[in-house]
Amino acid sequence: MSNLKMKEAALIYLDRSGGLQKFIDDCKYYNDSKQSYAVYRFKILINPSDVVELDAELGNHILHQPLKAAEVFQSVCFIAVKTLSLIGQLQTETQINIVLKLTHLPPLPSYGLDLCEFPLDYTSQRFYMMQGIVIAMTTVTKYTQGARFLCSDEACPLSKGFQYIRVHVPGATESATIRNDFLCNLCASSLQEDRKFRVLGDKQIVEIIATKGLHAFQGHSNNQPFRFQSVTIFLRDESVNKMNIGNEYKIIGIPTCVKTSQTAVCIEANSITFCNSKVPSGISDNFRCLLSLTSSSCWKFTAILANIFASQITPPGTYNLLKLCLLMSLVQTTDRNKELEDCLDILIITSDILLIDRLLNFSINLVPRGIRHLVSAEIFPTLSRNKYGTGAVSIQAGSALLAKGGICFIGDLASHKKDKLEQLQSVLESRNITVYIPGKKFGEDTDQQMTFPVQCSFWSFVDMDSSSRRNAQKINTLIGQMDCSLIPANLVEAFGLLINCNESSPCHPFLSTVQHTLKKAINPEGLLYAASRQFTTEDFEKLLAFAKNLNVEFSLEAERMTHGYYLASRRIRTDSICGSKLSASALKYLVFLSEAHARLNLRNKVLKEDVLIAALLFETSLTLKYGATAFCVAPNAVFPFELYNEEYLEQRDLYLTQCQQQLEQFIATYGPGTTIFSSDE
Repeated sequence: MSNLKMKEAALIYLDRSGGLQKFIDDCKYYNDSKQSYAVYRFKILINPSDVVELDAELGNHILHQPLKAAEVFQSVCFIAVKTLSLIGQLQTETQINIVLKLTHLPPLPSYGLDLCEFPLDYTSQRFYMMQGIVIAMTTVTKYTQGARFLCSDEACPLSKGFQYIRVHVPGATESATIRNDFLCNLCASSLQEDRKFRVLGDKQIVEIIATKGLHAFQGHSNNQPFRFQSVTIFLRDESVNKMNIGNEYKIIGIPTCVKTSQTAVCIEANSITFCNSKVPSGISDNFRCLLSLTSSSCWKFTAILANIFASQITPPGTYNLLKLCLLMSLVQTTDRNKELEDCLDILIITSDILLIDRLLNFSINLVPRGIRHLVSAEIFPTLSRNKYGTGAVSIQAGSALLAKGGICFIGDLASHKKDKLEQLQSVLESRNITVYIPGKKFGEDTDQQMTFPVQCSFWSFVDMDSSSRRNAQKINTLIGQMDCSLIPANLVEAFGLLINCNESSPCHPFLSTVQHTLKKAINPEGLLYAASRQFTTEDFEKLLAFAKNLNVEFSLEAERMTHGYYLASRRIRTDSICGSKLSASALKYLVFLSEAHARLNLRNKVLKEDVLIAALLFETSLTLKYGATAFCVAPNAVFPFELYNEEYLEQRDLYLTQCQQQLEQFIATYGPGTTIFSSDE
């Protein structure tokens, strides 16, 4: 009686939810087809909340005994087919393969599976919800959805018909569906597969890690040991190719135990949902107050941010130019599922690699996808054989794809081999990476290739005090130009910003840094400055999370100034032999820098004041690469004074106003519409 009641409830649910009409439409497709089928597969969308309200017992079966619940729906669908004469060729109930697709699970702790906890429950054969980031995936292969078997004894009544139908169930291996040792229940003779009725489906294997497992790739430790392990997800049929490397997903599935060379816990995926991070509601009260106090200027707020940023690592007032660039790069990251094209790549020339390394490492931990690349790992995807013996090739993510929407800090360029640097240059220029899969090596008939978008910003530095650079012969350089001869010129060009950080310069007082280092050695956890106590790391995290989700647009003045500066700068850096030294991507970087400064100011509109900062940063970078030109910018143009108080901020504003006038004069002299511009330009 209980089973009959559940069947009635299943029929009512199908009717109310529209599932019955979809089932009838699917049956019509099968009935109209000229092909003969041994297995008829139907996908039924299930909302557990609606089912529980209708019939608690059926809802309980769906959530905790999904295989038995599928049998209930299988029986209902078979009766419907026979009663309504929907499929003329259908003979037995076992020919119907029902796949229940859940819309969600109850938001209760018992339905969640924490991938960092041990042991994982893989014995209950029920649905769980888990969340994780894809770190590897295979190419798509085939598996057996269903097959027809016949008794080998021709005299046996079961040597004909569709009595022996085997279909894939969650957690089952290929050998559970297709094998040669099945016996007839009637005469005990061996069963033989009727191969012309075998039904194949698509299969893909994905590896994920828990989101908090990313801490292992972020280069910091809070002295709290933790473990994480990748978990294998089996995707089948309509779920294939629904997941991308580097993305975060919520997965509803059934944990199972698969025995290969070693026992592994796997998840048979039922439904997949992309995870979008929540947009923060605002910033801290301290930053809100600071923003209000500096509202009269377009430059003061970001100047103070750079001045006090990372005071745990370096004293306020040091490395302000670098810290401003880091903050601008951080606000160009994203948590949303969109193509990240507005990346700000930074290459730093320094002789103090320890402090710069600490500063960059601190910064990447302020965004969810800040990845510190380890020299022992790979930056870009690599290939390996799939450990489950499916014949598929496993593509491992690499640091760059793991940093999707964030920052990939690759450390010292000198630590990477020549071929890796060439690969990095190619990625910086094209923003994608192509993986070639040799068919012969991995048992395929043909070679394949897969292209992945690389949607992160790259940070790196070069140690100018290394022995190889000290002993290298200096080449003749132009005024303001850095000797970067030991770095491939095309690689330097591929980085959007080149920054010179010399701690002995007036911009980076040596004494304050030494004092800071000594104090931190004595009291590592101490907050040495008032700024550290007033504006905490959490405050900066909230600020960046809010700023990077702002949608910004250019004002007409800002747009004209951006194009004017680009065309003028391109014009004066063009010669008849080498052509223009500015690539087409230079305009994009100017746009990104302007947008980043506007976001950091928590504005939705890009103003010409933002374009000025972008132009000064970009011109400083160009000067380091190619030498100074008519628009001569001082190395410390963005921070000409040490920011001790309000008076120095006012002096900086006056200085930047003069720079803006010089920029406008430069555009008027060399920009579009001037006599020195050719008609083509």
